[in-house]
Amino acid sequence: MTDPIQIRMGGYGPSTTAFSQSLKFIGDRLEAQFGDAVEVKYVWNIMDLGYRGEDILWLVESGILTLGYQSSSYLTDRVEELGFVDLPFLFRDNAQARAAMDGRLGAYLAERLEAQCNYRILGWFENGFRHISNRLRTVRRPEDLAGMKIRVLPSDIQARTFALLGAEPLKMDLTEAIDGIVDGSLEAQENPLANTVTYGAHTYHPFHTLSGHFYISRPIFAHRPTVDAWPAEVRAAVRSAVREAVTYQRGLAEQEALDAGKQIEAAGCEITELTAAEHAAFVDAVAPQHADARGAGWDHMFAMMPQGENHDG
Repeated sequence: MTDPIQIRMGGYGPSTTAFSQSLKFIGDRLEAQFGDAVEVKYVWNIMDLGYRGEDILWLVESGILTLGYQSSSYLTDRVEELGFVDLPFLFRDNAQARAAMDGRLGAYLAERLEAQCNYRILGWFENGFRHISNRLRTVRRPEDLAGMKIRVLPSDIQARTFALLGAEPLKMDLTEAIDGIVDGSLEAQENPLANTVTYGAHTYHPFHTLSGHFYISRPIFAHRPTVDAWPAEVRAAVRSAVREAVTYQRGLAEQEALDAGKQIEAAGCEITELTAAEHAAFVDAVAPQHADARGAGWDHMFAMMPQGENHDG
């Protein structure tokens, strides 16, 4: 009897998150199609095992895990072009962002990732639009961020964004960020509302601003030698299951954002919605980054954007 194909999926959040549920969605599809011919196992949160959130990258690239996900910003040091989707106020809304990542732009970035890393890129989960939370004060203008120590993802473009806004950006892994939020050494962080709640930041940060400054995707990557060695029908089934799971995850993410907003308010926190003029002040403050991106030779990626790039947020 042939040994089953072992597929080990991992992430860095509780089993209840949209990302974890979507990994289970993929596994369920494969088990339904192939039965005992596949054996699917999960590690929902590698941080529970003492790893850092960023360790998912090498755990998959080395083949210890077969498949995982991580915010694309964590790979900008290896794949420079991924910095393009770290640009602030690049997308108008979820529809435009999804069309870009499912279309020419996402295909190009997947190609660049595969050229630099030992992965097969199978699709893009949605981490969504990110917002600011902090422990000090209401934020309505860039000036309100002056001197504020804020955690950002390990991306030079994201760090420059908050430097232009007047804050003090600190690039750090999620594990370190959580510790800094708890002990107060980190005054602010930025995340989708669902992440803010998942990692408990709202219990320490009473002030939340719906800035929507970045839209971040999480590539779904698999260990390339393992995937390439699978029978063609298994490879095709995995890609099909991932496509369905992406749609499923994005729907869950929309509901998670609504639920997280209610949880933040129920905790007694303040949620600030910016006026059009206030939002424009943030966009204007970081506008040089778009001009610099064109100067860096990224015009071809702007051209891949559905309906052109978004200058006004």
